[in-house]
Amino acid sequence: MTVLAAVRPHSWDFPLFLHVFGAMILVGGLVAGAGALGLARGDVRLLRLGYWSLLAVSLPGWILMRVGAEWIRSKEGWDDLPKGIAEPDWLTTGSIIADVGGAVLLVSLVVGAVGVRRLGTGKGAGALTATLALSFVLLAAYVVAVWAMSAKPD
Repeated sequence: MTVLAAVRPHSWDFPLFLHVFGAMILVGGLVAGAGALGLARGDVRLLRLGYWSLLAVSLPGWILMRVGAEWIRSKEGWDDLPKGIAEPDWLTTGSIIADVGGAVLLVSLVVGAVGVRRLGTGKGAGALTATLALSFVLLAAYVVAVWAMSAKPD
């Protein structure tokens, strides 16, 4: 017989829920934003919708995901490992992708803000195309993070 699930203390449930919920919001905002930016074809309303989806959905999702991640990390005791014992690769991979992904998301939002601001003058499509490309890069990176967190390869 194999173990289907590990039993964890109930005090871990809420921080883990916040982490996973924040990650789902983040990815959902990225899909919505990238979809709107990709399908806009010059439509100013869709370009703005794509940018605001990234700003109003993905950024809060990223913050919630990171808060939940650090909270569950401390609850599970990963911060208190003895010297000489490394944290698991899946945890390191997830942390690196989340931190670098947050920086890329911020760059994407700054570039997108410049693009949205220039839309009134008929410019800005190039900046929003860069935001779209960065959103696709983030989506690919977060697929790797989801795989690392769920498969837990070591």
